[in-house]
Amino acid sequence: MTANRTILLVEDNKDDVFLMKRALQVARIANPVVVVETGQEAKDYLSGIGKFADRENYPIPAVVFLDLKLPFVFGHEVLAWIRSRKEFESMIVIVLTSSNEASDLSRCYSLGANSYLVKPPTAEQLQALAKAFKWGWLEYVR
Repeated sequence: MTANRTILLVEDNKDDVFLMKRALQVARIANPVVVVETGQEAKDYLSGIGKFADRENYPIPAVVFLDLKLPFVFGHEVLAWIRSRKEFESMIVIVLTSSNEASDLSRCYSLGANSYLVKPPTAEQLQALAKAFKWGWLEYVR
């Protein structure tokens, strides 16, 4: 079970970070959330290198929420990198993006995303999404 294991949020938009953290809180998801703002930081975090070397403070996450449009290293590249690593083959990666493009959806699933979600336009819809996430990915999926 992934309860109380870290959630890694890979998101460069401060407003989206705030809204996502708030939605998780409203959904009563108590897992700690670590935020990184670039694709390279996501890779560094998952590799446990640089400032993320201390696994006690930066543990391997149970779930990664991954935006696609990131500075330096795009989300697609991060997803492909995660899936190329044997130690992360069972990691839950949920693409959470503003892109409603069919090509992004198809590419993410072909790269191994567990889910592809378009960011809802309202805070209330994001909170509903977080509640569904809690039910589907944190409590009942094994």
